[in-house]
Amino acid sequence: MKDTAFHDTHHVADQLIKEILDGRYQPGDFIPKELEICRQSGLSRNVVRRHLGALVNGGIIERISGYGSRVREFSQWHILDPAVTDWITRFGGPHLEIQREILSFRLTVEPWVAMMAATSATARDLVAIEEAFEGMQRHHLDEDTTRHDHCDVSFHVALYYATHNIVWSQLSHVLRPSIHLLVSQSNTRTLDPGHSLESHRRLMDAVRMRRGDEAYHAATAVLEDTAHALNMDITPAPMPAHLPVSATSVS
Repeated sequence: MKDTAFHDTHHVADQLIKEILDGRYQPGDFIPKELEICRQSGLSRNVVRRHLGALVNGGIIERISGYGSRVREFSQWHILDPAVTDWITRFGGPHLEIQREILSFRLTVEPWVAMMAATSATARDLVAIEEAFEGMQRHHLDEDTTRHDHCDVSFHVALYYATHNIVWSQLSHVLRPSIHLLVSQSNTRTLDPGHSLESHRRLMDAVRMRRGDEAYHAATAVLEDTAHALNMDITPAPMPAHLPVSATSVS
């Protein structure tokens, strides 16, 4: 850890997680001990211990008596902990494993969410989805993708809410930072923003027309576009046997 790493108490955990996600500390590596961090930061041991405790609570590091704190495998991180998702959103952009795991999860879950939304969405839900899409449409060619990204995330969150399932609705709060991470990375890298917009339009139309099977396939197509933009080869979850194969799946 660099001597210039800290300026206030909030930078202790932030700097450590940034260096872990940047690869400075790999799983199995020991991070600097509390006294060393205190020396570098000028902070009290209680303050440093509290911030290390936040990383322990997030499953990112583990304390080993007599040795110090060691970075845990990514699979052991509490990835749905709001503090962890916030760190990942702010510092995990270049971390390909994180992007791959989030995308794999979304490919498994969101087609089902879209299918549920198609059967459960109210008029208010449809307005929220359409307003988010209209924002994407207005800003999809902006050089700065910030406003487009915000609308893109809102589009997906609105689908979760449209299921009217309390678990999915609440999960959207937890997933929002992770969704934003993929959205911001893929929208920056895509070579064909118009194609992505059209994929979202097909998803919106399927939900609006109450066509659950089409919504399932359309949601899969949206996420496959994300995988392509991120240059990732990820296989979608097996399609439910009762759903007809979409035309785009055959082609």
